[in-house]
Amino acid sequence: MIVAGFGCRAGATTDAFAAALAATGVPYVDRFAVPADRAALLDAFAREHGVPLMVISPDKLRGIATPTRSPISLAARGTGSVAEAAALVAAGVGARVSITRCISPDRSVTCAIAVSGSHA
Repeated sequence: MIVAGFGCRAGATTDAFAAALAATGVPYVDRFAVPADRAALLDAFAREHGVPLMVISPDKLRGIATPTRSPISLAARGTGSVAEAAALVAAGVGARVSITRCISPDRSVTCAIAVSGSHA
């Protein structure tokens, strides 16, 4: 499974989600993942692309070890990268980050890719 995990600021736009995803260079994903308190921002983008959206409880992100270690993310969410942690949780046991967080040009959205199963 290939999962695109997202982290975002309040008010992030569909264009920012598209730019962050495009920056990963990955042409196909099986699922999008985002913290529950930001799901409404990503919902239309997921529907537009026909990709299932997995909503992650913010408490499930706490303590997830990620390659990126943002002090701001650590303080706010308890993980080094919301995008990387969301992707890892959604991809399941044995998942690994294959592409660390990519940031939209307006800096409102991050996207990371995690893989599991036959893609790991």
